[in-house]
Amino acid sequence: MANVSLADLGRRLDPGGKLMFMSELLSQCNEMIDDLPMVEGNLPTGHLATLRTALPKGTYIRFYQGTPYTASRAAQVQFGLSLLRAYSQVDKRMAMIGGNEKALREQEDLAHFEGFAQQQSGTLLYGNSWINPEQFTGIMPYYNTVNAANAQVAQNVLDAGGTGSSNASILLMGWGERTSFGIYGKGSKAGLVFENKGDVVPGFDSSNNRFEAFTSLIEWELGLAVTDWRYNVRVANIDTTTAGLAGPTPPDIFAILSKVVKRLPTAGRMVSGVTKTDAPNGYEPPVRLKFYWDRTVSEYADIQAIRDKNVLLTPRDYAGQPIVNFRNIPMGIVDQMLNTESRVV
Repeated sequence: MANVSLADLGRRLDPGGKLMFMSELLSQCNEMIDDLPMVEGNLPTGHLATLRTALPKGTYIRFYQGTPYTASRAAQVQFGLSLLRAYSQVDKRMAMIGGNEKALREQEDLAHFEGFAQQQSGTLLYGNSWINPEQFTGIMPYYNTVNAANAQVAQNVLDAGGTGSSNASILLMGWGERTSFGIYGKGSKAGLVFENKGDVVPGFDSSNNRFEAFTSLIEWELGLAVTDWRYNVRVANIDTTTAGLAGPTPPDIFAILSKVVKRLPTAGRMVSGVTKTDAPNGYEPPVRLKFYWDRTVSEYADIQAIRDKNVLLTPRDYAGQPIVNFRNIPMGIVDQMLNTESRVV
């Protein structure tokens, strides 16, 4: 059982007994979790989607030859979700020392909010329900091979050449309600849910003896649905050591990004030049494109841009904030992205 101890409280008080400002040294930047569009699932435990898997083909015929009937094929895929939950509990008598009850509880609740955001950001990237059934499956397990013989999705996984276990990735995500989106259970709530239980929930010590406590309940139900994998691209195997980005002959990040945008079915004239496909009725799903990388890859991209005077990397203003763009696609930092990934084969 993990609770705030008297020693923990002592480290938070000033000489006058008041709660001091907390420097949040463990906070991160995880833009992906903020960008994730949320859709209510059509199942209490996830979302069921229908995907086209095969197109019908006609028959070239001769005179006096019949024509067979044909049909397309479809499949249904169910995307799961998970429930992340925590209780934050503080001994009532201890919380009231120095009149710090409200501030102490707020400090602990905010720490839980940040911890949840980091945990869900990590699962959104690397979660794998086949290995950890309690988790939902994140992005990387879908884009986990560069070998087209293993999976069709491999055409959207680019190999940057790294061979060891000091690799990073770049992701291009095409967010949209028909491509990739976050899900929550039918009839439930999206996002982090906080409930102040007050002092009605008792605490229990290691001997199962009861004590009065203030309790908070924090929950976050989340899953990921990838219903059109073509609108996401992963650049895998980016070596971050002196054999790669930190070395004298690093991979050309911007040449790689130029290849990435060409993998998208459509992306607009200013992005890839591909503006239409032969989809029935001209249908193409609306998407919101964004690149994601960690700080290490971002750092070396800036260095390459400065050296090469890269005109495709430009700052633009979104809602009063300068955002770096490549071919009009914004780029975001995700601290939960690892640079210790093993080689994707």
